[in-house]
Amino acid sequence: MDIHEALYTTRAMRRVKKDPIPDAVQQRILDAAVRAPTGGNAQGWRFLLVDSPEVKSQLGPLYRDGLNTVFDSIYKPQADAAEANPDAPESVNFTKMHKSAMWLADNFEDYPLMLFAFCKGDTTGASIYPAVWNAMLAARAEGVGTAMTSVLLFHHEKMMNILGVPADSGWQFSCTITMGYPTGRWGTAPRRPAHEVAFRNQWDNPVGFEIPEPLWPE
Repeated sequence: MDIHEALYTTRAMRRVKKDPIPDAVQQRILDAAVRAPTGGNAQGWRFLLVDSPEVKSQLGPLYRDGLNTVFDSIYKPQADAAEANPDAPESVNFTKMHKSAMWLADNFEDYPLMLFAFCKGDTTGASIYPAVWNAMLAARAEGVGTAMTSVLLFHHEKMMNILGVPADSGWQFSCTITMGYPTGRWGTAPRRPAHEVAFRNQWDNPVGFEIPEPLWPE
């Protein structure tokens, strides 16, 4: 796969099939993850693959409760606005995102594979997230859809106990990556143009060019 295709089409793919992901594919995803840059070459990461129905059945209710907390707090203004004016473009976008996020929660136990990422000694995420992104790009190359979520932080201690992470070991939960073969089509996610969110040399200085449309495909 062309690198630009992977970069432009690796977006959150939450609606996936229950089909299992072969071990060979899992191997290539994990091997790509550990090739990522890491500060000081410390490789302070651990990855935990979850495909056990028993483990997922324990995590699912925690995830759904955490997501409800997110939408009842962080996203409440957007939710209220969408209810008040459902036809507004921003309301349409919010409702679409909400439905997608709820699909993940409602079908949590049916995802064939999840990757939990942990780090030690780097609270910035500078080392773990390049590895996570490598895993997501590698999954895209294998036709596997992914979505990153940290909702289980709302039940951090219970989650860590369920996953058997040793207490006081110093490992910190970073995120969960859901994985599965998507039911929909790949595509380039709509975003604000780069020139609207980028500056040059000083804050608010124009970047010096405009990119009104995605540069891929050429």
